[in-house]
Amino acid sequence: MAHRVAVVGGGIAGLTAAYRLRRELGPDAEIVLLEQGDRLGGKLRTVELAGCRYDVGAEAFLDRRAEVRQLAEELGGPEEVVHPGAVSATVRAGGRTCWLPGGTVMGVPASADAVQDVLSEAGVAAVRAEADLPPVRLGGADISVGELLRGRVGDEVVDRLVEPLLGGVYACNADLLGLRATIPALAAALDAGAESITAAAAAALPSRQSADSPKPPVFGAFRYGFRELIDRLLIAADARIRLGFPVRQLARTDSGWRLEIGAAPSPEFLDVDAVVLAVPASAARKLLDDAAPAAAAKLAAVELSSSVVVGLALPPDTRLPEASGVLIARGEQHADGTPFTAKAFTFSSKKWPHLRGADGELLVRGSVGRFGETTELRLDDAEVLRRVAADFAELTGTSAVPVDSVVVRWGGGLPQYGVGHLDLIADVERAVAEVSGLAIAGAALHGVGVPACIATGSAAATDVTRDLLRAGPCEVGR
Repeated sequence: MAHRVAVVGGGIAGLTAAYRLRRELGPDAEIVLLEQGDRLGGKLRTVELAGCRYDVGAEAFLDRRAEVRQLAEELGGPEEVVHPGAVSATVRAGGRTCWLPGGTVMGVPASADAVQDVLSEAGVAAVRAEADLPPVRLGGADISVGELLRGRVGDEVVDRLVEPLLGGVYACNADLLGLRATIPALAAALDAGAESITAAAAAALPSRQSADSPKPPVFGAFRYGFRELIDRLLIAADARIRLGFPVRQLARTDSGWRLEIGAAPSPEFLDVDAVVLAVPASAARKLLDDAAPAAAAKLAAVELSSSVVVGLALPPDTRLPEASGVLIARGEQHADGTPFTAKAFTFSSKKWPHLRGADGELLVRGSVGRFGETTELRLDDAEVLRRVAADFAELTGTSAVPVDSVVVRWGGGLPQYGVGHLDLIADVERAVAEVSGLAIAGAALHGVGVPACIATGSAAATDVTRDLLRAGPCEVGR
């Protein structure tokens, strides 16, 4: 009898797991992919904006990791990887916009000189004096990014640099994020003996290359968006797709697992040999309550943040700043005292030169939403669009009227990596590993980026394949 496996969650982690299961279990296996929404891809979504394919979820991947390129090569096809243009980012802080400084690790400075254009005189003095403070001693423990940095290099470094940069990844409050999960290079340098924050940042910076040596690109993207990768994953996985089917309960049986799916008044039941859960932490917690209660209890500590992405298509003659975008520090205001709604803008047609509308329109992406701040998220689409357009005009001095736009909401899309996150996830994975025929994947584990999610999907497929092949069909649950 062929194996039957359920993959719960149709994001990049779940799709990767389904594909790997097909590769490892062969053509006779039945793979059922369950997604409670009406589309696949999770936080990867490609839309049409002014006739251009435009990503409104993750816009890029870390090209220094191999997972995305390897997966694309395995799947074959014409995806062309592109890289950002030669423009730098800016930050709006202290009431003005300036270049995002180099010589920092996720905004943490290696020297006071590196950040003197962004900070006040008092802020620069705090960074300069940090090396004279008592040595930093973490002793292997984790600590919140804000707690560590505010006490060492001052509030301005956190508020004007670190939080805006981390906010692009986690939509975060830096005071709630754990150092080891979110700035691991800095933690590693401190563990290795660096006695100050600036010394640790200096040690964590990439080694300098000669002027003649080309720098390898940090980020990559697909010319026509992530949609093609998702579509080819789906074809290669050859899974039975059930869209609009939430999984309400997961229970052990004598021979495997039973999933209760669909609407509560008239549920369906699906019996399978193994299960991969590739869903947000809150959903995984509910499903693991009976099967792996220790893991469920740990996952309850992983909080989620929501966000909104606004895509704008502007007339071709619009003048954009010669920058890749602008980060906006918390508390920044318009000249009239109105607070900014957006937390960042990407000048997409500057950052990614291939991104233009069908008639040459310039594309811009605005991001809204910080953890714990929900007022803006409750606005309707028209008001979000109006406010974001006003923010863009204030920051750039242009009053160009968009010729096309899109508003996409990501409810609970970003897990928050709190203090102790690495230990918490290690405990979760140990608890799940003790249950044969069960594995988890997704952004809550080892990184929110696309490569990290692909890695968790692959690992989950390998884990359940091992259990299935060791036990044989219909014996996993025993």
